Amino acid sequence: MASIFISMSGEGRGHATRMRAIADELRAQHRITIFAPGDAHEIIEPAFRGSDIPVHEIPCLRFFYTPNGRLDTGRTVAGNAKYILGFRGLLRTLRMHIQQGKPDLIITDFEPALPRAARQCGVPYISLNHQHFLVVNDLSGLPAQLRRHAFLMSLVVRRYYSKQARTIVSSFYFPPIKPQYRDRVVQVGVILRPAVVATPRADEGHLVAYLRKFALPNVLDALRGCGRPVRLYGLGAKATDGNIEYREISEAGFLRDLGTCSALVTTAGNQLVGEALYLGKPVLAMPEPNNQEQYINAHFLREEGTGDWIDLDRLTPATLRGFTEKLDEYRSHIVPDKFNGNPLAIKTIEDFLSSIAEGRASK
Repeated sequence: MASIFISMSGEGRGHATRMRAIADELRAQHRITIFAPGDAHEIIEPAFRGSDIPVHEIPCLRFFYTPNGRLDTGRTVAGNAKYILGFRGLLRTLRMHIQQGKPDLIITDFEPALPRAARQCGVPYISLNHQHFLVVNDLSGLPAQLRRHAFLMSLVVRRYYSKQARTIVSSFYFPPIKPQYRDRVVQVGVILRPAVVATPRADEGHLVAYLRKFALPNVLDALRGCGRPVRLYGLGAKATDGNIEYREISEAGFLRDLGTCSALVTTAGNQLVGEALYLGKPVLAMPEPNNQEQYINAHFLREEGTGDWIDLDRLTPATLRGFTEKLDEYRSHIVPDKFNGNPLAIKTIEDFLSSIAEGRASK
C-alpha cells in the first residue's frame, strides 16, 4: 500500500471530476490525501466527507468572465494578486504536509503548488490532465490560427509545472505524440466516474443542454425552437419554458438524463464531451468566447465525426435542427470504449509505484 497525495485545478468541474474518479479507483489499495481548491473543493469535499480520504482546501488561481462569457483580464489579474503574494506560504504549508504524510507519489491535475512542493521535498509526481496535450501532442494539423494559440497556451502550461516523472494526457481525441515525449507520455481517454460507467443507455428523444451562467439569449431561442424536449442544466431550477425544463445540478439526475438523451448541447470542455461520447451521445459543442482550448477541442470533435460545433452567438433553431438531423451519422463514428481512460491511467500509476518499490528494494 502506497501513500498518494492528489491535487487539481480549482477552475470548473472537469479537473475535480477526473481526480475524484482517480481517487475512487486507487483508494482500495492505497492511502489517499486530496488537496482541492476552489470549485474542486466544493465538489470533492462532500463526496469524501467522513471517509478515509482527508480533503484539505487550498487556494487557487481563478479566472473571471464578463457577462457575455469573455475572459475579463483585468479582474483576473486583480483577483489572483492574493494567491500570487501568498504562494510561498502555500508551498511551506504543502511541504509540511509532505514531510508529515511522507507520500510515495503525488498526482496533480494542472495545479501548480503541490508539484513544486514535491520537487522541493524530493517526491516524484505524475501529471494527469488534459491541458498537457498542448505541449506533448503534434498539433500541426490544426488550422493556422489555432496552431498559434496552441503554441502560446503551451508556454503557460509549461509554467504551471515541469519535470514530472510521467505525463498522462486524458482526452476524447488522440493526436500523435511528439517523438521526444513518447517514452514519458501516456495518452488515455477521459477519466470516468463509476456512476458514469454504470449509467444505463437509451434514446428517449430529448436533448440535454449544459450551459454556463452566461448563456446568450439566442442559445435559449435555439433550444426553444429545436423541435425536441430539452433538459437544461447550469442555469438553476426555473419554471418550465415551453419545451425547456430547467433542472438543478444533480449528479444522479444529470447522468440519468444524459444516458437517455439523443444528444448533448454544451460548451466544449474535454471532460463532459468525453463522458457523453462514452455513453454514445453525439455532441454539439459551443466553445466559450476567447477559450482557445475549447476551440481546439471543438475542432477535433468535428474531425472525429462524433459531433459538431458552432460559435455560441451563431446558434439558431435552424442550425440546431440541422445538427439533430445528422445524429445517426455522428453515432456511426462513436466507439464508446475508446473514450474510457481509466484502465490505462490506473495501470500507468500502478506500474510507476511498482518501479518505485523495486528501486527501494534494490538499494
